[in-house]
Amino acid sequence: MATAPRLPKRVVLKLSGQSLAGPMRWGIDLKSLFAIARELKYAHDDKVQVGIVVGGGNIWRGGRDQGLQLDRVIADNMGMLATIINALALQDACEQVGVHTRVLSAVEVAKVAEPFIRRRAIRHLEKGRMVIFAAGTGNPYFSTDTAAALRAVEIGADLLLKATRVDGVYSDDPAKNPKARRFKSISHQDAIQKKLKIMDTSALALCQEHRLPIRVFDMTVPGNIRRALRGDSLGTLLGN
Repeated sequence: MATAPRLPKRVVLKLSGQSLAGPMRWGIDLKSLFAIARELKYAHDDKVQVGIVVGGGNIWRGGRDQGLQLDRVIADNMGMLATIINALALQDACEQVGVHTRVLSAVEVAKVAEPFIRRRAIRHLEKGRMVIFAAGTGNPYFSTDTAAALRAVEIGADLLLKATRVDGVYSDDPAKNPKARRFKSISHQDAIQKKLKIMDTSALALCQEHRLPIRVFDMTVPGNIRRALRGDSLGTLLGN
């Protein structure tokens, strides 16, 4: 008889801003937002402690898509503010479906979110609240992938999940190369050496140093967020 996967105690889920945009491709699509919130509730009901890092690309990409560019520090600061908007939207959706949720921001915005304090975040999780980490690391030049790795290490997460629109990590872009193969598992070091476009090298190196496994999975399949948060074997697992 097959054994059931071990239910993780504490997980950090990295969501792209684009995941909140749904078919609109920009802004916040409420149907997509509430669909994510409902899956998060299932995981919360399973007693998994869930932290979330959400990107801001559905609101701001620094003008790079138009071939233009603002000062990098200014653009990154604007991106951090965009993640706060997404975090507040996700918080409200989660609370409407019955999950007590807190937003902790690396940039001080006391009227709308609590400041990020590591011990406070852990205490919220222990009390059964879901925690959304907003504003990345609070510093320019660092992506929300790196923020997700950092927060996961800081709070002692068992697993870092990266929700994507593909079913794992491939040797090449499967949309361009039909011969690209999907890895069921791969080490952090191999992912770095092969320059696979999963996460920033800094995020992968941080996870490698702290032996934090990463699971990359397809969030577009209904139920996959819950399955991934429960520790099911989806997509690709990166580990030492």
